[in-house]
Amino acid sequence: MRFKRHMELEHGLKQIDIAPLIDMIFQLLIFFMLTSSFVIQPGIKVNLPRAVTSEVVKYENIEVIISAENVAYFNGNVVTNLELKNLLKQVSKRKQAILIKADRRASLGRVVEIWDTCRDLGITQINIATNQ
Repeated sequence: MRFKRHMELEHGLKQIDIAPLIDMIFQLLIFFMLTSSFVIQPGIKVNLPRAVTSEVVKYENIEVIISAENVAYFNGNVVTNLELKNLLKQVSKRKQAILIKADRRASLGRVVEIWDTCRDLGITQINIATNQ
């Protein structure tokens, strides 16, 4: 007695059923998507104030960030007042622009203090970052 299944094996398959192969590919894809680790870049959380009349700045700036706790960061590194003043002296020699990113809850006095230090050192291009 010859069954159809045995006859296919003896004479070869006429076509390959790819449905199980596609299922396996999708399972592998899901497995790799779930097990891959995503790199989260550390940063400083700053809630910028909103402004209606803000403009987009198209050139590269040196960033001075002021957090909600009034801690100053220069290009992502925590700095003291003296260190900030020395770094700003170097920036003024290179004639670069400063972008102050101050948190909404940062004290206005701290922002004005840094702004005044920049102007005192001869930095003429000072910008404040806002959300539109």
